[in-house]
Amino acid sequence: MEHDYLLKLRQHPTWRLLCADNSPLIISFFYRVFIQPNSRSLRQSELVEKLEDTLFHLREIHPNKYPKTANAYLTDWANTDNAFLRKYYTNNSDEAEFDLTPASEKSIEWLRSLEQKQFIGTESRLLTVFELLRTILQTTETDPKQRISELEIQRAEIEAEIARLKNGEVISYDARQVKERFYQLEETARSLLMDFRQVEENFRQLDRSTRKKIARSSKNKGDLLDEIFGEHDQIGDSDQGKSFQAFWGLLMSPSKQEEFNQLIQKVLALDEVKSCEPDELLPKMKYHLLEAGEKVQRTSSGLVEQLRRYLDDQVWLENKRIMDIIKEIGASALTLQQDFPKEKDFTYLDDIKATIELPLSRALFRPPSRPIIANKRLRTGSAKFDSDLLYNQHYIDSDLLQSQINKALQNQSQITLSELCQQQPLKKGLSELIAYMNIATQENSVTDALIDSEKEINISWYDEEGIQKFVKMPHVIFTRRLAKNLN
Repeated sequence: MEHDYLLKLRQHPTWRLLCADNSPLIISFFYRVFIQPNSRSLRQSELVEKLEDTLFHLREIHPNKYPKTANAYLTDWANTDNAFLRKYYTNNSDEAEFDLTPASEKSIEWLRSLEQKQFIGTESRLLTVFELLRTILQTTETDPKQRISELEIQRAEIEAEIARLKNGEVISYDARQVKERFYQLEETARSLLMDFRQVEENFRQLDRSTRKKIARSSKNKGDLLDEIFGEHDQIGDSDQGKSFQAFWGLLMSPSKQEEFNQLIQKVLALDEVKSCEPDELLPKMKYHLLEAGEKVQRTSSGLVEQLRRYLDDQVWLENKRIMDIIKEIGASALTLQQDFPKEKDFTYLDDIKATIELPLSRALFRPPSRPIIANKRLRTGSAKFDSDLLYNQHYIDSDLLQSQINKALQNQSQITLSELCQQQPLKKGLSELIAYMNIATQENSVTDALIDSEKEINISWYDEEGIQKFVKMPHVIFTRRLAKNLN
């Protein structure tokens, strides 16, 4: 903690957020919409609506405190000078999405650590340290005799405990010990979810560095690809990459998922744990981990997609001059990344096409007709049709249908669309069925779909009037996708 290092550290987004003039607004809003519900990302329209509600209530208590609009605040928080939020666009979407940066989450977590805790467990942490030390030494011991000796000691302890249980002597944790370990469990779970944003940020940095190399490199395609693939393999083979691969493999195992659910349900059913009033973090922990891991997988696959597009660029040699100009523009843009022009009109473009006006294309002069206005009072009429249908619109939530598919595939490797409609009856008829087909034709990081157009099935549902309807369509099977390597 040297003076110059701390002086430079003041430019870190975490420090800037804590020192911001509106830090109470920013941190409280981020905690309520991102941390508490564990939301990985939010659409701009949804985030603007939540921020407008927050500003409305705060302005009643603190008049003239926050004069800007919700959109203006989000723009300030997501710009490069602050970097409190990450603004990005997903594929096939024109609406921006926002997510917390790891720096903002660290500042919120640090402020939470300042809260005075009524109960601080020390015994469980010390026992955890002892257990980790034993595990490290046991797994790194290369002498078979020493390993056998340690295992025999453990076996003797287990046999002694079995003998005590057979004699009716039951030794269990008291209420204090159970609470202490449960609080440590919640803290570890929150820390694990918080680490995912940093892991995702690390992969995004790899993606950005790769794009910069492509823009600035003057090497031929073969040498550049060797360098890029070498770095990508190095990231996948790093400690962080291997750890994430092992985590994703455990999380995608059906047996581990079932064991995880059973353990959480049994722990939450304990009377000592119920007295702690746990929140919704642990019951939904598996889904939070799946969502966070899926975002990391999508970020990692973005680098592969960038390389694929680079390989598919067939005009690289045919239009070398154009590519050189584009690289110069890209390199100049990267140079000006931290020094944007201050003037609003800093450049202009000439017309991209000629403006041609043919004399004969003009229409002949026609005198304007004067409207004749009748001197009569208008009377209110009545519609001759039923206008209720104009308001009976319904919306198909594709994310909800995707979650129903994921839930159905938790305990089985595949399910047909017909079986899925029997478990989750169609509520919005043919529109909902078409949405299922749209999901089946799209790529997904969790599920795959097989469409057999040669085999047809009948699917039925009941409309709002209770009339049963049928449709004949291809046979669709949804399957659970196996875990992918980051490489």
